[in-house]
Amino acid sequence: MIKTGIGFDIHPLVKGRRLILGGVHIKHPFGLAGHSDADALCHALADALLGAIADGDIGEHFPDTNPRWKNSSSLDLLKRVRARLKAAQARALHVDAILMAEAPKIAPYRQAMRRRLARALALPLAGVSIKATTMEGLGALGRGEGIAALAIATVEVAKRTTDVRRRTTEQKSKHPTPNIERPTSNGKGRMTDARRRTTGNGKKQKIIR
Repeated sequence: MIKTGIGFDIHPLVKGRRLILGGVHIKHPFGLAGHSDADALCHALADALLGAIADGDIGEHFPDTNPRWKNSSSLDLLKRVRARLKAAQARALHVDAILMAEAPKIAPYRQAMRRRLARALALPLAGVSIKATTMEGLGALGRGEGIAALAIATVEVAKRTTDVRRRTTEQKSKHPTPNIERPTSNGKGRMTDARRRTTGNGKKQKIIR
């Protein structure tokens, strides 16, 4: 069964932070603000993968209220998301993402990003597509105030087959049909019950109906 998911993430650019995208350190005077390393590309991909199996989002699994994830590598979080897919009998087939930023130029780092993401997701290089665009000066992103990423993931989920006949048999074995003894004829047109009952004198007698 093939499923798809989408993910989006955006972070403001601030001084004093390293800029990490797709697990790659990019030389830039500003970095993205966030609880982890704020890798918007990895976050968008992670949400897309989780969305494909309806397993919440990274805010649920790696909340910024938990000190454990402080300054953590988003590439590592992406690997943890892949583990969640595996537990759900699913695997990524292809991911496609677009980065929206006025600066820096993404092209010189794109292949390095693809390689790192492919390793993190256990995908061939051809299974990872990264694109970039500017916002033509429009809005906060156009003013260079932040970077956003939009991603889509194609995921294969193992089909859970159900053997209806086996299930029916198992249900019958749990709730067997009572073995009701059929009445037999006494030769006089009446039906007799083969069961016996005990009388007050301790003797058993047939019940004739």
